[in-house]
Amino acid sequence: MLSIEFVRKNLDLVKKSLQDRNSKISLDDFENLDSERRSAITERDNLRAFCNKASLEIGELMKAGKRHEAQPKQQEVAAAKARIKQLEIQIEQVETRLAEVLLAVPNLPHESVPIGPDESANVEVRRWGMPREFNFEPKDHVELGEKLGLVDFERATKLAGARFVVLRGLGAKLERALINFMLDIHTTENGYIEVLPPFMVNSAAMKGTGQLPKFASDLFKIEATDYWLIPTAEVPLTNLYREEILEASQLPISLTAYTPCFRSEAGSYGRDVRGLIRQHQFDKVELVKISHPDNSYEDLERLTRDAESILQRLELPYRVVVLSTGDMGFSAAKTYDLEVWLPSQQAYREISSCSNCADFQARRAQIRFRRAPGQKPEYVHTLNGSGLAIGRTWLAILENYQQADGSCIVPEALRPYLGVDIIKPI
Repeated sequence: MLSIEFVRKNLDLVKKSLQDRNSKISLDDFENLDSERRSAITERDNLRAFCNKASLEIGELMKAGKRHEAQPKQQEVAAAKARIKQLEIQIEQVETRLAEVLLAVPNLPHESVPIGPDESANVEVRRWGMPREFNFEPKDHVELGEKLGLVDFERATKLAGARFVVLRGLGAKLERALINFMLDIHTTENGYIEVLPPFMVNSAAMKGTGQLPKFASDLFKIEATDYWLIPTAEVPLTNLYREEILEASQLPISLTAYTPCFRSEAGSYGRDVRGLIRQHQFDKVELVKISHPDNSYEDLERLTRDAESILQRLELPYRVVVLSTGDMGFSAAKTYDLEVWLPSQQAYREISSCSNCADFQARRAQIRFRRAPGQKPEYVHTLNGSGLAIGRTWLAILENYQQADGSCIVPEALRPYLGVDIIKPI
């Protein structure tokens, strides 16, 4: 969330940011409400000054025994105080409406972010690994998973509907193996603290990280409660420190968590409908950093490299792209996407987004720190990234390690977790 003061002082900059982000949000309401607020504050302050001056004059008149001369001024003061009460109610209402307007305004892109309308303006930063050349026609993960007995989409539809899957046998064990593998790497080598948070959070938590109120239609809410199913562990991990003041010596705080994630995918129908790429429920290992503002962009590079380390251990070819202003998420100031190679599509597809949200989420969630004891608190910077999306890693392994006979070689790094070297057809 941007502060009222910042938007007021940098209105042209914020308008340009909205234009660069290809956003349809207008700041006309902000300008009108802010003008109304300042006008009301000015009138209130003038009336308070009048009341203070008049009260002194009334006191002098009363001391001099001129009660009849004091009465008109007393009536004026009473009327002014009544008007002040009205103005204070008006100011409070306007400030509430201003906050609602600002809750819908996305973060400002960092100066290093490429400007462009959509993903076509994303810029490739680097690649790792070479896509495998097959001497046969590679199958996609759906066909492979069904022939290997790893997935059951038909029964999942019976249980819950479209965009769900049942994993069976080694398919389920591969999911669990990936979760444990990723958590082990992040906690023992990359320096993260493992957390197992609730999978439901309240509205304040969703508001703190920017899911509410703008993206309510993308979420699942528990009826007749204030609980929401989390769309990502970013929400509970970041909100662990909501309304807290940290010390600079605590930063950065690096957290990782496995959670299921729940998304309604409103507006995404017709995209990635086949297989595991876009599901209503999926597993993910998340990385979150609560960072010092002076170091947050260095921390973003570290977090991105930490996510990359998983792909490198699994020997999956990928590339890193920096997202353009028009393709970036609502809360992000800068985002790197990791895109893994999928042979069936002959394309790189997103498997992780690593973002620095600067103080955007911290302002919403009131997460602050002190540079030194006794100093005024400042907002931290919050970062998050997938380390990685389990389902997309699962399918990338099947597609990249498939063999001509329909079997799938298990990456060497996963063999201790899965207990087999190869997944064979039933």
